[in-house]
Amino acid sequence: MEAQMEVRENNDVSRRSALKFVVLLGFVSLLADMTYEGARSITGPFLAVLGASGAVVGVVAGFGELVGYSLRLVSGYISDRTGRYWAITLLGYGLNLLAVPLLALAGRWEMAALLMIAERLGKAFRTPARDAMLSHATSKIGRGWGFGLHEAMDQIGATLGPLIVATALFFTEGYRIGFGILAVPALLALGVLIAARLLYPVPRDLETVSPEMKTEGFARVFWVYLVASGLIAAGYADFPLIAYHFQKASPISADWIPIFYAIAMGVDALAAIILGRLFDRIGISILLAVSFFSSLFAPLVFFGGFYPALLGMALWGVGMGAQESIMRAAVAEMVAANRRASAYGVFNAGYGVLWFLGSALMGMLYDISIPSLVLFSVAMQLSSVPLLYLAKGAPTGVR
Repeated sequence: MEAQMEVRENNDVSRRSALKFVVLLGFVSLLADMTYEGARSITGPFLAVLGASGAVVGVVAGFGELVGYSLRLVSGYISDRTGRYWAITLLGYGLNLLAVPLLALAGRWEMAALLMIAERLGKAFRTPARDAMLSHATSKIGRGWGFGLHEAMDQIGATLGPLIVATALFFTEGYRIGFGILAVPALLALGVLIAARLLYPVPRDLETVSPEMKTEGFARVFWVYLVASGLIAAGYADFPLIAYHFQKASPISADWIPIFYAIAMGVDALAAIILGRLFDRIGISILLAVSFFSSLFAPLVFFGGFYPALLGMALWGVGMGAQESIMRAAVAEMVAANRRASAYGVFNAGYGVLWFLGSALMGMLYDISIPSLVLFSVAMQLSSVPLLYLAKGAPTGVR
């Protein structure tokens, strides 16, 4: 009896420790998102003020995302190969965050563009290593709950950042002041990250059992799941395109556009927590349901008036919450601990490339035929459903 009580007490302590680690990294993400999402809300107009053309703005944004996602393939491999997860995470966050306040010093659009791309590269470099460390802690508290909690905190920062910048612009009317203010959450994020490093030097110790792979490569289920997730990404319209439609077609007034985005981010945060809990109970089946219902956002957003568009944005937020939480949680279930950073790198690279290609195609379709855009969006997302069903029943290759 005493032995059982001691084991139970040790498990409780272990779970609390794992939850503390997830919350610490959640605060890092909250402050980091506050920094770079706040900056991204004004980088377009800032480049214009510095003399960049609309084409330059589009190329810089697209190139940064494309290269950033592709780099995750390399950084994930390096993380697993060297085992230096903390070093890579710290380096990536440093580049990701410090590039933002440096934008206040950019005097030419070329320098601003380089800093914007550097910010994306930093995020790409640290993401696989960070997610691999998170996966160890989530094994104790539930992968869906852990990744969902992390995503919820992340989205709180993504909502607060643009609001802080908007307030700064209202009182100062200067983009440089806005970038400069973001140095505060950037430095706080690095401080919390260093504290997490000191408290948890070896996050892998949070996972009691480290599964072994039967083969050297990833299991077949991982590749099926990657293709399914990539199809969802290809059919998911970026908010800039949605905002462009709102501005052009005027289903809502211009001042409601950022409010709709804030609502979507709020739904994203709430959905991440709820869907995370459901993932821990029923697994990938919840992603099947979400993929079906979130695919309805496109006709509601692009065909509807005020209230249908609002509902469409809410569904868009649900889909984003799922993609940023339970999609990551599922990867951890398919890959052994010593290969997760590589798996996250491959997954993020494939997901990002298909997102970029789908976004580019939907942008072109918008100018040709909005119904064609909607059809493409819905078809891509629904085509993921049978593949997710296959992934649901396939053996993971982890024992």
